[in-house]
Amino acid sequence: MKKQNKKPISMQVWLTALVCLVVLVSLSVAGYLIGSNAADQARKSQSEKAMNIAITISHAQSVIDGLTGKGPIEDIQAFTKSVQNDTQVEYIVVINNERIRQSHPVTERIGQYFVGGDEDKAFKGEQYTSMATGTLGKSMRAFVPITSEGQIIGVVAVGIMMDNVRTSVLASMNASFIGIGFGLLIGLFGAVLLARKVKRTLFGLEPREIAQQLRERESMLEAVSDGIVAINDKAEIVLANQAAITLFRNADMEGNPIGKPIQSFVPSLPLQQMLEHKKPQYDQEYKLNGLDVVVTQVPVISNHHVVGALAIFRDKSELTSLVEQLSGARVYAETLRYQTHEFMNKLHIIMAMVHTKSYDELKEYTAYISDAYQTETGLVSRLVKDPVIAGYLMGKLRELRESGIKIKFNGDHPLPPLKKVEHMDKIITILGNLLDNACDAVSDQADGELQVTLNYEESRLEFSVHDNGPGILVENIEEVFEQGMSSKGEGRGYGLYLAKIALDELGGIWSVSSTKGKGTQFSVSVPYKGEAL
Repeated sequence: MKKQNKKPISMQVWLTALVCLVVLVSLSVAGYLIGSNAADQARKSQSEKAMNIAITISHAQSVIDGLTGKGPIEDIQAFTKSVQNDTQVEYIVVINNERIRQSHPVTERIGQYFVGGDEDKAFKGEQYTSMATGTLGKSMRAFVPITSEGQIIGVVAVGIMMDNVRTSVLASMNASFIGIGFGLLIGLFGAVLLARKVKRTLFGLEPREIAQQLRERESMLEAVSDGIVAINDKAEIVLANQAAITLFRNADMEGNPIGKPIQSFVPSLPLQQMLEHKKPQYDQEYKLNGLDVVVTQVPVISNHHVVGALAIFRDKSELTSLVEQLSGARVYAETLRYQTHEFMNKLHIIMAMVHTKSYDELKEYTAYISDAYQTETGLVSRLVKDPVIAGYLMGKLRELRESGIKIKFNGDHPLPPLKKVEHMDKIITILGNLLDNACDAVSDQADGELQVTLNYEESRLEFSVHDNGPGILVENIEEVFEQGMSSKGEGRGYGLYLAKIALDELGGIWSVSSTKGKGTQFSVSVPYKGEAL
């Protein structure tokens, strides 16, 4: 049987126990110090009491007369007995110079030697207190010499039993014990309230749960491809995920943004004003050192108060590439839908020819549509695996064929899907303008024909378009990529210029070969990082 894990002790219990322990230790130390002082005071009080009684007895005339023989010796016992009863001390013993007791609580012990051995200093004229064990037990006793006419004639000893002293000490400490008890109860009550308050503040979560959620949220933030930046109510950056830091670096904004004022790090971003206006802004375009970004800004509100703001950054070029991919996919789908519709029409034509037994026309027609399929759909699907480029080429080739231009599309090495989608618009610009230029070259010819070749070799896109148009003069070949240069008249000549710009940005190369009256061939080679097929 698998042993079940013990349920961990909750933070509320730990906090309550900790506060109670602190209170208990604090009160115990305070109680000990107060109790020790009270015990010392109690002992001092008992000592002073015994000493005062002993001094009083030493000055009593009946005691002096009894010791000097001027009065009855029995008066000493009677007087000390009455004082003992009034003061509640354990004993009052008067001894003469021969150390013989003249008074004692036990009458039979009168006339016997004093027991204790701590009375010598009193016969030397000192008054003091000491601890000793006598016939009644261990006691604290005060000694005072009795004098007459300047001579010591005896000593009086007043004793308080140690059990009574301890009782007095404990009685004086009872107040401390009661205070400690009340303090502990109050501390326990306060600890429970504090633990509950902390629990509510942490939304009922345990520290381990908070740590787990923090790790999960950090992982979520780092997994998001969008840059996320948060500021506090002082407009200081308190959070920036790795995507945001990477985006800032791409905009030549180095350094760790955490702790910096948002206006000093991203001056163009009105995130600080969000704290005042409290109105979110969605998908706003900004420039970060020339980098185009799309930013969504929202305030962070807690208990109806704005405590900060959040900004989500997206690179505009990535969004543009995504839109182009979606557009290419849509063109691809529209092309397929068009071809499906066209195929149904062709089936109706074939069925009609079969029904009328026009077999020669049927043979010629099927050969025609087979060539068209191989040119447009079959070869494009086989040679181009990127749906955006494939959809664009299918639509473009269909458009050229409908213009009456014959197309021969070929290649040996399939083009894989493009990894760097941000380069897609430039590649489409190059391919499209080369095809448009070739179309313009043969648009006035009844037998216009294009030979299109596409290959993927050594991480490069090799693309060439050969037309059978009028050709270009040798001296004009270097000018074909210049802005505004065209044989079609004013307002033209921008297509190849834009293709040249895109080629330069991608680091591609181009070449042109032409023979007057026999056509022109444009060839380009573009770096192309494709996914593995």
